[in-house]
Amino acid sequence: MLIGIIVVLAGIGFLLRRELVTAISPVPKTIGLQNGKLAPCPASPNCVSTEATTALHQIAPISLVGTPAQAQDKLLAALKTLPNVNIVTNSTGYVHAEFRTPGMGYIDDAEFVLSDGGAGNSRIDFRSASRLGRGDMGVNRRSMEAVRAALSSK
Repeated sequence: MLIGIIVVLAGIGFLLRRELVTAISPVPKTIGLQNGKLAPCPASPNCVSTEATTALHQIAPISLVGTPAQAQDKLLAALKTLPNVNIVTNSTGYVHAEFRTPGMGYIDDAEFVLSDGGAGNSRIDFRSASRLGRGDMGVNRRSMEAVRAALSSK
């Protein structure tokens, strides 16, 4: 019986910790396009972006065959296959998704902008950044590479 109580209390603690993380890390005001661009990455190493110019933050965009609308459908399907991902905004040419880290439940915001890449291809530019902390041990980069891998299987 004591073990059961400990397990229940640990579960409640886990849920409360995730709610606390959510409460202390509101959606950043920089989410969304500004003058047609994603927000720049901060100086801290917890962000990657296809629009960044520094090696620390730079990551290659994704190219897909088809129209931007078709690419967006593929992107949404790929995001739904990944664990701990919540799609927050899905509008024409733009997707905002929250990636939660297992355990602590820290939130990383990923934004995707879809455009015509020419020659029958679509281009997906993106930015992924942690809401809290300074470093992320490469989590944002790995998350975006997981999106890239999921799209290559579609």
